[in-house]
This record gives sequence, C-alpha cells and structure tokens, in this order.
Amino acid sequence: MDSFSLTMILSVMVYLGTGWYAGRKVRHLDDYFVAGRNAPTLLILGTLIASFMSTNGFIGEAGMSYRGHGPLIIIMTAVNCLGYVVGALFFGRYLRRSQALTVPAFFGARFQSRRIQSLAGLSIVVGLSGYLLAVTWGVAMVVTQLTDLSEPIAIILVWGSYTLFTLYSGSKGVILTDTLMFILFTSVAIVALSFLVSANGGWFASIEALAVFETKPDVIAWHGVVGPETSWDTPGQALLWALILGVAWGFVVAVSPWQSSRYLMARSEHVVIRSACGAAITMLLLYLVTTFCATIVNLSNPNIDPAESVIIWAAMNVVPTIVGALLVCGILAAGLSSASTFLSLVGFSVSNDILKLPNNKKIQLRVTRLTMLVIGLVVITLALALPSNIFWITYFAGPLFASSWGAVAFMSIWSSKITEAGAFWGMAVGFLVNVLMNLLSLNDLVDWPVIFDPILVGACASFLTVVTVSRLGRVSPGEADYRKALHKVPEDEHDSGETRTTLIWPAVMILVGVAVMGMLYMFYAKPYTQAQNGTSVGQMTLATGEAVLALSYGLPLIVAGLLVWKSVKTFYRKDG
Repeated sequence: MDSFSLTMILSVMVYLGTGWYAGRKVRHLDDYFVAGRNAPTLLILGTLIASFMSTNGFIGEAGMSYRGHGPLIIIMTAVNCLGYVVGALFFGRYLRRSQALTVPAFFGARFQSRRIQSLAGLSIVVGLSGYLLAVTWGVAMVVTQLTDLSEPIAIILVWGSYTLFTLYSGSKGVILTDTLMFILFTSVAIVALSFLVSANGGWFASIEALAVFETKPDVIAWHGVVGPETSWDTPGQALLWALILGVAWGFVVAVSPWQSSRYLMARSEHVVIRSACGAAITMLLLYLVTTFCATIVNLSNPNIDPAESVIIWAAMNVVPTIVGALLVCGILAAGLSSASTFLSLVGFSVSNDILKLPNNKKIQLRVTRLTMLVIGLVVITLALALPSNIFWITYFAGPLFASSWGAVAFMSIWSSKITEAGAFWGMAVGFLVNVLMNLLSLNDLVDWPVIFDPILVGACASFLTVVTVSRLGRVSPGEADYRKALHKVPEDEHDSGETRTTLIWPAVMILVGVAVMGMLYMFYAKPYTQAQNGTSVGQMTLATGEAVLALSYGLPLIVAGLLVWKSVKTFYRKDG
C-alpha cells in the first residue's frame, strides 16, 4: 500500500471515529437536526466553508483555472463572497431566531403553510440529491486515479464513507468532521502552493513565465483565455459571465439550504454574523490559493488530460510525497464534507418537511436515518448507472436555489406584502424556469446567451411572480404576526461584550481587504505587466485590466466590513 492510499484510509478512519464520537452524544431531535443549537464560531465557519468547497472547487474549478479561466473564477468569488455577509445579516440571523429545525420548516411557519414547507423540502431533495451525485462521482474519480480500484468499487466505498458517519451522528457529526476537513484542506493547499512556486523558480519567476506563456496565451490575463475554442469570444462576454455567476452564487451562499441551515446550529446571532465574516475572508483567500495552484501547474505540464485532474497530478508529480498525500486527502475531505451535508439535509427534509410523521421524536429520528439510507441507495444507483458529468450537475443544482428561494427568502423577512400564494408560486416558478432552461441547454436545443443565463432568468421570474400573485391576495394576521415577532431581537443578544467581540470581525475584514488589494497589485498586476511590456521595475501599472482586478478583489471585504459594522451597531444597541 503506497503513502497516498494509506493516508486516505487513515483520514477516513478519523472522520468515522469523529462521527461515532458525536453520534454517542445525540440525545434529542435538536441534537440530530441542529447540533443542539450550541455551535461556536469555529464550527459554523468550518461547516460553511467545507460544505461549499466540494470536489467542484478542487476538481471542476481547478480544471477551469488550469485551462486559463482562473481570473474569471477569482472575479466570480469576489462577488459571491458578499453573499455570506448579506445572507447572515438579512436572512440567517432571523432564520436562527425562528428556532426552526430546517429551512423549509421556517418557510412553513413564516407563511403558515404546509404546502410551502413541502415544496421547499422537495426542491432540496431534487437539488441536493443531484449535487450529492456529482460529489460522489468527484470523490470516486480521486480514488480511481490514486488506486487500482475500478470506478464502481470506488463509488461504493465513497458512498459508504460519508453515509456511515452522517447516518449515525447527524448534524453533530457533520459540523465536527466538516471543521476538521476545512482545517486540513485549507492548510495543505497553502503548503502545496509554496512547493509549486518553488518548483518553478519562485513567485515572480512563475508570474512572469505565465504572463508570456505561449502554450496558453493570456492564461493569467484579467479575462483569462478567450476565443472561438472557449465559451467566450471576447473579454466582455467572459466578464459578464463571471459577474452573473458571482451574483447567482452570492444568492446561493446567502440562502441555499446547505449554507443558511448552518446558522440554525449557531450558539447565538453573534456567532451567525462572525462566522459569515470569517467565511467571506476565508473564501476570498482560499480561492486565490487554489486558482494559482492550478494555474502554475501549467509551467510543469501544460498537457494534463483531463484538466480536472490537475491538482491530483501535481500532488503525485511535483510536491513532496507527504504533502501530495495530504493534498489528496484535502480533496477527499472537501468532497466528503459536502456529501455528508447534502445527505443529512435531504434526509431531514424528507422526514420533517415532506412526510407527515406522528409527533414522536424517536419515530422521527428513526425515519430520518432510514430516509438517508434510502436516498443514499438511490444516489449510488444513479452514480453507477449514469455517465458522470460533475461540472454541469454542480452548476445546475447549486444555483437552482438562487432562482427558486432567493426572492422568497429575503422578502419573507423584509416584505410586509408578500402572501402565502405569492411565496409558493414564486418558489415554484423560479424552480421550473431554471430546470426547463437548463434541460433545453443540456440537450443542445437552445444555446442561451450569457445575459439570459437560466439562473438570472429564473430569479427574475420568481420575483415577478411573487409581486404579481401577492397583489391579488392578502397577508393573513398569522403571517403578519410571525414576521413582526422575527424582528424582535432577543434580550440575551443585547450583550455589550458580545457586540464588542463581533465588531472585531468587520474590522479584520477591512484590514484584510486592503492588504489583499496591495499584495495582488505588487505580486500579480505589476510583475505581469512588466513581463508583458518589458517596463522598468519602478513604473506604475494602474491603467491595466490586471491592476483593476488586483485593486478590486479586496473591495468586497471592505464594503462588507463597513456593512457589518453599521448593522451590528444598529441591530444590537441597548435601545433595541
């Protein structure tokens, strides 16, 4: 057994052991569904990042960066990281305040409607089962590339790994293993980048070489590789695509079930806000590391096929063996963490939001575990029967919630005019429009222009439906009273010490944002332009697209930091 296989086995054993330890502490339904509502900032931050950074981040998007589209990934990340802060401030903390067991249960209580709860639960089952399928394929691909196992055997082993600790421990195990996995793949990605840079002569030598890389021209230009052989003919089209996807994924991290549901486990609303700030900072920095990791591998080998295996190839051929083995474990961890989150949420939604079970917590717990097992068996059957398509399913299933839930989620908190019927049909229309448009595109029947991306069209259709249908009805007294109650800050949240601690986080965001802008300019834009133009070291390069990208990337953190500072001072002041 080589070091790669041994390290993978040991890491999975650690995750199983952690799940077993957490499962022994499950005593009540709240423990299983929302980890006892007592998780601190580190655990919420860890599960936010780990559940988002699935195999798509280390495989699909890494492959895009290797092909020359890394700058678009960076632009997309700069936009979508704002979703964490906006989601926590204007939806997540109210979601936690509701004390619901699931996000669909919150919608059901807010609109006094079982059908909305069931519809939201059904969308979770469809969307996250698809996402779970993609993640299962992704992790299995890692296993097959590192071992002699066949794809079917790898799929079965992967399924067994994440099912065992999720089934037994529920949310308590998921957030613990997620945090361990988050620490692993974040730290090892940083170490791996340092070795990749050293292997190619250092940082500045690597940037200068990529700036004039003839095999893939414009591989690190601000717009990346564009032209007839890519999805974008011009830099403008590429930029528009990145911005649209950035906004869409911003809604995903703000309201999607596998992100917003993490806040239901938080110890307090202050923990919700702090973890969102930490997630925004971490995502902004982590995507810089993974994007440059994948791009720099071009200098060692520009012909890796498939491109999605770039990080695995680097782990086996460039970095030291122990670092490579840990890097592969990091990819495995990213996939397993997302899979455990998706499986648990699907199981919770079926048992709590779709089925009408008797009010018996033991029966509910038993049915939830059985549901997870059944859903898992369906997913593994599909994984074995269908050809894998990781990237498409991920980009279909993830933003599906931006189209379906985005408008309804925020309006459920901030609109006094949204009705039950408006919410129901808005959610249904957004879901159907997104699905139908993607099906037409997948079957090559329609090639949608960037401006008519299914995510954007679905979200607009959902919002217009909510507004139109709500005008035809009236808000019931129960709905109005529930919304009014949500806006009453619990007395224990008015803690001056907690507020002072929370205010440290936006200050850090602003400092990190300024630092990122300066460092990207000095370590990316300036050496890139100098290599392109042969300019002198002291010459300023502010009038280039690369300089604009560098000086813009940290801006979302500064804006978000100011927003959090102002909001926290307003929300938790002593006068209420």
